Amino acid sequence: MVIPLGLIVTICVVDILAPQHIHLGPLLVAAPAITVAFAGPRLTALVGVLTVVAQLVIGTARGVIGTANIQAQVAALIVVSSLLVVFCLVRDRRERELYRVKSVAEVAQHVLLQPLPRRSGPLRIVCLYLPAEAEAEMGGDLYAAARTASGSTRLLIGDVRGKGLAAISHAALLLGAFRTAAHRQATLPRLAVHLDGAVRWDTTQWRTEGEPDDDESFATAILLDIPDGEPVVHLISCGHPPPLLIRRNRVSTLRPRASHLPIGLGGLGGLADPDDYEVETFDFEAGDLLLLYTDGVIEARDTDGAFFPLTERAAVWNAESPEEFLRELREDLTAHVRGHLGDDAAVVAIHRDAS
Repeated sequence: MVIPLGLIVTICVVDILAPQHIHLGPLLVAAPAITVAFAGPRLTALVGVLTVVAQLVIGTARGVIGTANIQAQVAALIVVSSLLVVFCLVRDRRERELYRVKSVAEVAQHVLLQPLPRRSGPLRIVCLYLPAEAEAEMGGDLYAAARTASGSTRLLIGDVRGKGLAAISHAALLLGAFRTAAHRQATLPRLAVHLDGAVRWDTTQWRTEGEPDDDESFATAILLDIPDGEPVVHLISCGHPPPLLIRRNRVSTLRPRASHLPIGLGGLGGLADPDDYEVETFDFEAGDLLLLYTDGVIEARDTDGAFFPLTERAAVWNAESPEEFLRELREDLTAHVRGHLGDDAAVVAIHRDAS
């Protein structure tokens, strides 16, 4: 408020002391125009009233209060101030509506992409989601975890094709299908078939007979099962970037021998079958850190177009916990892209504690 009030006082004093042929009164309109940028309608109206009073003071001090010029300037100040107040009212109403919509969207996003559990058996789990759009909290990237009755932790990380509401819709479908089936005693191949069938059903349920299958809805994904009592991780890769295993500052890529079709494409030419999916097993010992990520991480480019070298950077991060590891990853990735991600990025760090 110091700026508009100081402006009113300064213009008023200078105009009174200036020669008779110099008129600075019209500049008073700047005061309410500045106020509208940070204040509400009441404060804007108050400043508008002060500008009108200041104009009347100037006219009285210079002995021209009854002239048409002063009357026109006062009328102009009243009209402009009134318009600014109306603008404030409309703007505040829009902001309230946007706030309500954003609040509902945030609740929906948190329901869809629920935080992963911090602990599951001998595992410590930390997740990170970096949306490409600053105001969004969820896009097409997804992750989820479930605890089985047999004493293991199942995880899903995936990336739905496309962006916007369509990607969020398919991500919600996959998350719901995973949470419905992951805790059951079904094998990983049967879980993969269930997810593939859910996506295929969603994209074909309203298709009429004879209508061409031109829908390209699918998601790359990795399904994992980590038993509590064995130092291993079982996984199925469906076209997704391979996980990284960090063991005593040495980074290795858990690259499966077979990378299956993405979720939603596994049933092309017929129904998917559990025998179509091969489960691969890798060592995952106490003290190891398993890193799952989406392609938004490794395909993040700097100003020169270079991709983010995740494997090389992970080898030099001296993190003693999964929380510190993801903090360093976030800082390094943000610096690499100068704060502007081209795609959503999701990361899940899983640390196996000593038994």
